[in-house]
Amino acid sequence: MNGPQSRLKEQEPRLRVLTCGSVDDGKSTLIGRLLYDCDQVAEDILDAAREHSPSDATGPGGLDFSYLLDGLSAEREQGITIDVAYRSCVVLGRTCQIADCPGHAQYTRNMATAASNCDVAIVLIDARAGLLEQTRRHVRICAMMGIAHLAVAINKMDLVDWSEAKFDAIEVEFRDFAREFAFESLSLIPVSAPFGFNLVNRTPELDWYQGPTLAEWLSAVDVSQKERAQVRLAIQWVSRASDGTRAYAGPLLSGSLQQGQEIVIGPQAYPARITSLFRAGKAVDRAEAGDAVSISLDRQVDLSRGDWIHTNEHAAEFSTQIAADIIWFHDQTLAAGRSFWLKGQGAWVQGSVTRIRHRICLDTGQKIATDGLAINDIGLCNLVTTQPILCDSYQQGRACGSFLIVDTINNSTVGVGLIRHALRRAAHITPVSAAIDNATRAIRYGQQARVIWLTGLSGAGKSTIAKLAEQILWAQGRATALLDGDNLRSGLCQDLGFTEADRVENVRRTAEAAKLMADAGLIVICALISPFARDRAMARTIIGSDRFIEVFIDTPVEVCADRDPKGLYAKAKRGLIPNFTGVSAPYEAPISPDLRIETHDSDADACAHAIYDYVVSKGQPRPAAD
Repeated sequence: MNGPQSRLKEQEPRLRVLTCGSVDDGKSTLIGRLLYDCDQVAEDILDAAREHSPSDATGPGGLDFSYLLDGLSAEREQGITIDVAYRSCVVLGRTCQIADCPGHAQYTRNMATAASNCDVAIVLIDARAGLLEQTRRHVRICAMMGIAHLAVAINKMDLVDWSEAKFDAIEVEFRDFAREFAFESLSLIPVSAPFGFNLVNRTPELDWYQGPTLAEWLSAVDVSQKERAQVRLAIQWVSRASDGTRAYAGPLLSGSLQQGQEIVIGPQAYPARITSLFRAGKAVDRAEAGDAVSISLDRQVDLSRGDWIHTNEHAAEFSTQIAADIIWFHDQTLAAGRSFWLKGQGAWVQGSVTRIRHRICLDTGQKIATDGLAINDIGLCNLVTTQPILCDSYQQGRACGSFLIVDTINNSTVGVGLIRHALRRAAHITPVSAAIDNATRAIRYGQQARVIWLTGLSGAGKSTIAKLAEQILWAQGRATALLDGDNLRSGLCQDLGFTEADRVENVRRTAEAAKLMADAGLIVICALISPFARDRAMARTIIGSDRFIEVFIDTPVEVCADRDPKGLYAKAKRGLIPNFTGVSAPYEAPISPDLRIETHDSDADACAHAIYDYVVSKGQPRPAAD
């Protein structure tokens, strides 16, 4: 160890600190030097860091301070931070947990995740480069994530000759940019991380700066918050005792609970009273926000994971339609209509973006109209979910007002959403159940409703096979309907083009129309290219997996181009048709379709009979013999 440390401040909670900024602004070096100057690095870790440090390292004993943080071999090889590294330390008597976040744009998701759990942020800016786009993005994410206190470390002051004028120019620019966020406190500090200047110790070269050092700021920043009165208990687990009584367990995210308290349950606001309250396995009279609790009620209630307990005094709002700020992480553009899994404190629910209202210009904060969010974009969107979700705004509480957006194909996290409010239009919509149910219709028609979704390249033979398949089904007494892509684009979808966003909406409208027809008891055949796997998954979700049959009309693009019945491939190759699937736009072939038909080895009639045989094999009664 290399120096004394002040006594811990008694009973003060751990300060959760985010460090962020653009790549190569010196985050890892700053944290490493801060740990070193605060005597928070063990000798064996110092020895290991010195051993791996490059030969030109300027720290004591040839130490590169960033090597105290960059633990992954890829990070050391590339000289960048990839994953979020956490370090606990004591700074002037205050216990801090510091998150070192990557600066590269491709790792924005890591930064956003870390920011959601932090109290304050240290934003680094290279004094030579000034305020960069990624720095602006990180600051905006900090504000969105509810971080109210920022220290802006203007680093590498030694490389600009300790220029006060340079520091002043960056301060003016940053304060002007940050004005829209209304941070509770904002301090700009000139530092030189490798030398440790203005981290813990001051230097004569920066004697023109009279503000706090970074350590002094960390020690003094006040992050105390007013206690939220509203009760929000997220049910995660239900247990049943031998006497039949049930206990409901989960995290108490806000408010407090006590023995005998009157509560309400879920969107229906069913009333109940707490008869027993447990924390850490022990009976208690009272529990506070942050406790993991288990409660029993004075009546039997059908609760499961994802349900919420709240109170009439501060009733929670539930809705299937919300407005939310979305930070998009995926390299495939977010388009309205596409379905995802949404994961908050409650259960997983399926949802989709119905409208992208605007994206935010990172430089100016201007709201820009758009039909898609590219990777690392931030935008305001409307979403719809398949079941009501809790709609506390993120500003009311982080835990209740945020959710992850998860891809339905590979289960990767593709974005994060921060709820603004419920959309009032949802409160006035009440779905009407049909007077004639599916079973009754099945008896009348002598068939099970299905949607047969034919996907494949243009020229693969989808329309031809679809028409023949419908004729076969009709001849066997089936009630059918056919939705062909070109026909749809002549009517229901005539306002749509061939951009990715329009293709998503084309599939959504087709799926919704097919669902209504299937609800009426019909066997529906849909024939459209539907090039994206996520959109076909969305169609399956809308229609229902039990009724959806994906048929891949598998024809090589070379065969389709040779057939070219409409002359479209020839035009596309001459550049006359932009965004043409198979030429200038991608087609994502189904990996595991319900049925694969290779048309280049079979005639259309055989392909249509293969569809009929498959449909019958999945529960369709065969026609009675004459």
